[in-house]
Amino acid sequence: MTKEELDNTLLRTARAAPSDRSPRLRRLTLVALVIAALNLRPGVTSLGPVLEEVRDGLDMSGTVAGLLTSIPAVCFALVGSTAPALARRYGASGAIAAGAALLTTGLAARPFATDAALFVALTALSLAGIAIANVLLPAVVKLRFPDRVGAVTGLYSMALNVGASTAAAVTVPLTEAFGGDWRYGLGIWAILAAIAVPPWLTAARHQGRGTAAVDDGGEPQTHPRSRISRDPTAWALTAYFGLQASSAYVIIGWLPQMFRDAGLSAESAGLLFSGTSLLGVPLSFALSAAAGKLRNQSGIAAGIGLCGLAGFAGLWASPSTTPWLWAFLLGVANCSFPLALTMISMRGRDSATVVRLSGFVQSFGYLLSIPGPLVVGVLYGHTGGWRAPLAFILVMTLAQIGAGLLAGRNRQIG
Repeated sequence: MTKEELDNTLLRTARAAPSDRSPRLRRLTLVALVIAALNLRPGVTSLGPVLEEVRDGLDMSGTVAGLLTSIPAVCFALVGSTAPALARRYGASGAIAAGAALLTTGLAARPFATDAALFVALTALSLAGIAIANVLLPAVVKLRFPDRVGAVTGLYSMALNVGASTAAAVTVPLTEAFGGDWRYGLGIWAILAAIAVPPWLTAARHQGRGTAAVDDGGEPQTHPRSRISRDPTAWALTAYFGLQASSAYVIIGWLPQMFRDAGLSAESAGLLFSGTSLLGVPLSFALSAAAGKLRNQSGIAAGIGLCGLAGFAGLWASPSTTPWLWAFLLGVANCSFPLALTMISMRGRDSATVVRLSGFVQSFGYLLSIPGPLVVGVLYGHTGGWRAPLAFILVMTLAQIGAGLLAGRNRQIG
């Protein structure tokens, strides 16, 4: 599928009208959405709290561990781009069911990996399933709940954060309950993933094919992609999206290890990390509402970035002094993701431009986010401490603030 065909498919998805809005199907879809959203992050956030045990058990280097924190961005950028084509062939529900099956397989097989390379490969398999759902779940919300997009999106976002924080908080206690074997602590999340498969298979049987591929009403494509790629605001948005994603993956992949290296217990590190995810539930709602009422979001972008700067600086100076404060500040910093999505919607002049802008920013943004966590892992592996990696993250955060100031200006693309 070419980029132009992908853009057109996304545009058709955004405008699609559901063929069946029966109460029973809507209830089924709602349940399926919540279960799927619960599974979008545990495969990632469950790994950080036991990463030290995984590295010891598989003789994994710091560089390979850094690669693990970069894999989500690779999968979301590359595998996610195939999701519209899968939806055209199998229907959105069928494609999501396939993604849930991939996730289940990867999470179930990963604990049996005998070396670091196989562990990384199975992690990528599970993330490929998440990547498909990442793209298609928001489209299903628009297709099946056109009259309640806000409420259903809120429920979906809450479930995502609950899944992320729960996995971060309870993986260590689960590991200890199974005799301290990290393989059980990670593998148990395959059960939650498996629960997501049947409701989506049922929805697929009801809805059939073509859920995401419907007529676009014949509207001409008046905003060619070349104009977006030449727009400086689009590139500022791309830089902001990529840098905030890179920071988020560093937090997801390395924050628990930072706290553990500072002398905190594995359970305390997991709880602190889960707090950063839980904080995003109310803040994301409030932030999106506030940003949507402003024409210029540069101030909000700068404020969020300064929170991240203060949090990382605190970890650099004295990580064990007030760890809850650093976790709180980094939780606020993670709200740059919903801000980035809000700015994408506000920078586009019309719906066609927003679809194209979103595809452009997310594709290149996720690719841009890949090196950051890998560099952090390399620096940590070579120095054996966190001063050098955190200095790099502070520079990256300053760049994010600069990109946010440019991206938040009252400019329209198209």
